[in-house]
Amino acid sequence: MLGSKQITFLKAVDVQSFKYVSRAQQEEILAIIRDVSERSPGITYQELLDEDTHPVPDVLRLESTKSFGPNEFPITRYTTREWHETEKEKLWSRVWQYTCRTDEIPEIGDYYVYEIVGRSYIVMRSSENEIKAYPNACLHRGRRLKDYDGRCSEIRCPFHGFAWELGGELKEVPAKWDFPHVEAEEFKLPEVQVGVWAGFVFINPDPDAESLEDFIGDLDDQMEVWDLERRYKQAHVAKVIHANWKIAQEAFCEAFHVNATHPQILAYLGDTNSQVDVWDNFARVISPGGTPSPLLDYDVSEEEQLRSMLNTSYDQETPVQIPEGTTMRAHAAQMSRDRWREFAGDWVDVMSDAEMMDSIDYTLFPNFHPWGAFNRIVYRFRPNGDDHRSSIMECIFLAPYKEGEKPDPAPVHWLSEDENFSDAPELDTLGKVFDQDVFNMGKVQLGLETTHKSGVVLSNYQESKVRWLHQKLSEWCEEK
Repeated sequence: MLGSKQITFLKAVDVQSFKYVSRAQQEEILAIIRDVSERSPGITYQELLDEDTHPVPDVLRLESTKSFGPNEFPITRYTTREWHETEKEKLWSRVWQYTCRTDEIPEIGDYYVYEIVGRSYIVMRSSENEIKAYPNACLHRGRRLKDYDGRCSEIRCPFHGFAWELGGELKEVPAKWDFPHVEAEEFKLPEVQVGVWAGFVFINPDPDAESLEDFIGDLDDQMEVWDLERRYKQAHVAKVIHANWKIAQEAFCEAFHVNATHPQILAYLGDTNSQVDVWDNFARVISPGGTPSPLLDYDVSEEEQLRSMLNTSYDQETPVQIPEGTTMRAHAAQMSRDRWREFAGDWVDVMSDAEMMDSIDYTLFPNFHPWGAFNRIVYRFRPNGDDHRSSIMECIFLAPYKEGEKPDPAPVHWLSEDENFSDAPELDTLGKVFDQDVFNMGKVQLGLETTHKSGVVLSNYQESKVRWLHQKLSEWCEEK
């Protein structure tokens, strides 16, 4: 007999014809349901929401469990040039991908140079209300038109001087008498699809691709409550990682690694009780803060949780005290409200403890990670040029601001080979956490290059977001 979780899951995966399949197939389906219905001991995320001191938004009450089965996926996806070339051809040339924020190109003529797998694009504010994108190549001899971000009144090639209007129309052909075969209508800069969502500018090189709105789907509705458009880019830190872009990204797609990689946060992070939700082109992992890990074999007091969160040793006095009758989670949430009140106003008073405390990590396929609520983080992971064994990891902070006092967006702080994320002061204590993650990434790459195994083994539930990523990769690159 099916339990309540199994029935919920069966509905979620929409197995409408269950009763019409064979007995063997029914048993196979039920085995999968049992796999993903298993949860870690301790309080569930939904039970934690029941204890919130404020009303919880409906978006956090959503659950969308999905099983992808226990199958392994090939290690060659991380290690071979062949798979990288497949991604170049079938993924990066056809998928929607985040480039920049609208406030990074606020004025007419402002442009941003976006690069992916050896290809380059100009993302430009062509008029007050329009953003266009072009392949970054002169139509004469192919020279890159723009080498750096900037502002211009025309798009002029530095090689021979061919020039175009900001809207892509041909403006000037030097020694035009020698080019009678060049027709202005045929010599417009080719356009790449552009879409804007929540202040983020996306491009898609495929002229036949579905719209950004259709690709995003319900993500827009889910994130609307947090209004990411009304934020400014407070920080932007980037670093080259010596590992495939998927290795770097997957380190931030599950909380299962916290036990071994980030032991210092176990006292106040419910790692294995994270909730994983999968939809079509996006998924999320919600990891609760202000509650101890179920993996700890002792009871963690409220004070111990607070000391751990504030990084206060036991020979130091705790800088704040938890009021009697209040949990550490509720008190820390109120501290966060007080911190952001100056910038976000009274809006913080309607925000739940969950919105102030939890890591709500969304991923829009293939590589864009906007976080929900008041956690400022946005991640982007992409190949480092045309190298399949290295990648670029970027962390962006989107912060609220006082009405009418929007700061300019922060420039990119590129870390050198010898610098760590903890060397970026704008990341504060998060830099140390990133360093712990990066410490593993290169070693995962080397291990996958060495192992005799052909596939990667994943958990059923905790790493289901990673499974989802690879399922999407299969859909795009293998086209099964």
